[in-house]
Amino acid sequence: MNRTLPLILAVALFMEQMDSTVIATSLPAIAADIGTSPVTLKLALTSYLVSLAIFIPISGFMADRFGARKVFRIAIAVFVVGSIACAFSNSLAAFVLSRFLQGMGGAMMTPVGRLVLVRATPREQLVKAMAWLSVPALIGPIAGPPLGGFITTFFSWHWIFLINVPIGLAGIAISGRVLPEFPAEETGRLDATGFLLSSIAASGLVFGLSVISLPALPPLVGVCTVLIGIIATTLYIRHARRTPRPILNLGLFANRAFRAAILGGSLFRIGVGAVPFLLPLMFQVVFGLTPFESGLLTFASAFGAIAMKFIASTALRTAGFRVVLVAASLLGGASIAINAAFTPATAHWVIISVLIFSGLLRSLFFTSANALVFAELSDREASQASTLSAATQQVSIALGVAIGGGILEATAMMTGTELGIDAFINAFLIVAALSALAAVPFLTLPPEAGSRVSGHRRRSRAPLAEPAPAGE
Repeated sequence: MNRTLPLILAVALFMEQMDSTVIATSLPAIAADIGTSPVTLKLALTSYLVSLAIFIPISGFMADRFGARKVFRIAIAVFVVGSIACAFSNSLAAFVLSRFLQGMGGAMMTPVGRLVLVRATPREQLVKAMAWLSVPALIGPIAGPPLGGFITTFFSWHWIFLINVPIGLAGIAISGRVLPEFPAEETGRLDATGFLLSSIAASGLVFGLSVISLPALPPLVGVCTVLIGIIATTLYIRHARRTPRPILNLGLFANRAFRAAILGGSLFRIGVGAVPFLLPLMFQVVFGLTPFESGLLTFASAFGAIAMKFIASTALRTAGFRVVLVAASLLGGASIAINAAFTPATAHWVIISVLIFSGLLRSLFFTSANALVFAELSDREASQASTLSAATQQVSIALGVAIGGGILEATAMMTGTELGIDAFINAFLIVAALSALAAVPFLTLPPEAGSRVSGHRRRSRAPLAEPAPAGE
């Protein structure tokens, strides 16, 4: 396996993943500088997520139509331009629009980057490649808050975005030399109706859930937007069944391994999406730590994520996708539940140890689930699989934050007290249970599922035939 390829893609994806959270601790400084309030500026967080939700569905079509390498490089360029625009924004409207532009680039980088990796990597080496690619997805959101706090405290918030410029330019130059060129494919006409419906569905759900969990707008706005997203989702499902080449091919769900990876991954991400929101908030509100101190503590899970890169392929080769993913779901859920036992008196080394172990389990889960998405699909189905996977990831993470925030609000209302430790205990236990439920879809898999990728039982079994496309 060419290790340079996943590393180049990983750097770009780290930049995108980090930027989704990097301004969280810098909101007060940015708000003061552009003349607005931190609560109102949360719209900038939401606009980035909404942009991802709108443009991720079209990423697969663009990669097939114009070539994955070209689209990936253009996506980095758009992201860099959006970063520069953010740094020079002097009003709320300008900043929100700049973050939206950043999201347009980010929406193409993640699924197209994963698509390049899948097409360029032999199936038997896919787990190792995915291990490299999963690390930035886990470290980026965790690194964002402490890095943003550090840059804002010791330099200026503008450098949060300007630092992307040299990284992005280097990525464009190096990817032009390193990434293989995939010829454009005949895609037919764009499914414009499907794109419109899928954009309304995904952005409605993500925007609505974000407003509910980060109330920069009245919660009723969030509820109404979620309902619009649900209606659009229903209409898209009906449309996709009648369209020969829909923008999102729901026929891939006929493949058992793909279906389990998406459903199980979505459930697990609900808990994982809630933790980066709940844990720093508990450290600051209940434990009295500063944003920078809480960020340093939560960053401990990154070390576990990096360590798992060296273990994932061996674990899958030994036990197979089904056993590994069921175990990672249950143990990962348990590691989230342990957060409920933290108190202000808990020693920091204990918290760090738990978070490292939790990061290790999450990395094992995501490396395995991301590889399983493509394990039994053909190369020509990879673009659709990458797009669907990225879209469901955004919705499930937003759902996790909304559920976590909703539990905190509900507990405070029922008890009639300020936000306290009991609210966080309830939140951690509930999202942990949801993450553990991810084991259920994987239990339906046969033991040999994805063995061509995992290498499980390859010595004792005849090689599996090339899988047929989904639905055939």
